[in-house]
Amino acid sequence: MKDILQDIVSHTHALGNLDLLKITTDNKTTEIESLAEDRSVILKATTHNRVDEFEGVFGMTNLSKLQLHLKNPEYREKAKIDVISDTKDGVTYPSYMHFENERGDFQNDFRFMNQQIIDSKLKSVKFKGVNWHLDFVPSAASIARLKLMTSVHTEEPHVTLSTDANGLSFSFGDVGSHAGSYVFNHDNNSQLTRDWAYPVAQMQSILNLDGDIVMKVSDEGAMQITIDSGLALYNYILPAQAK
Repeated sequence: MKDILQDIVSHTHALGNLDLLKITTDNKTTEIESLAEDRSVILKATTHNRVDEFEGVFGMTNLSKLQLHLKNPEYREKAKIDVISDTKDGVTYPSYMHFENERGDFQNDFRFMNQQIIDSKLKSVKFKGVNWHLDFVPSAASIARLKLMTSVHTEEPHVTLSTDANGLSFSFGDVGSHAGSYVFNHDNNSQLTRDWAYPVAQMQSILNLDGDIVMKVSDEGAMQITIDSGLALYNYILPAQAK
């Protein structure tokens, strides 16, 4: 239980803009949804194994508090972490999570949102889907070079993606400003006909997360970064801005 909680927190709260989660568990899977307040990132995730304790639909917020519970040395070994359910109008749902150390003399409760509240606060994002034109595994070197570029172009909130004979390029600035570019991926399996701009801080934060990474880019104006943490598959969708 603790492992999947730590995994979820590290792939949401760590980004700084995903602090409201909707958890849905059916007969087969557990799904996690989130949306950045500025709508720059959409998260659709699925755990590899159904989380039985997360039966039904509920919400999580204040993930910084949950993170502190998970890091608390009192709960490091042999702690009890139990999901306590409640029933309303004949529907049973997770109500809160109870933390207790081995001796039982250090306890905390972390409250969930019921489905009605989470549905009102986090409207399900209807991502209609697009055709993905680029599909590749980014290299560690390309991700490291992105950090070098962003450290120089701190005034640029967006990075522009384009393709040419050299591959997929990331560009910063324009002819009227300090500018820079580099080839992020040399082996493209398709071409983009339009230049699209994406929020670079969000992109970089996602690429810095732990797990196996796959990137997809659409000529219709969307990027998806998929991270397989080993416990869950996290799909981060970034809508583009046309240039």
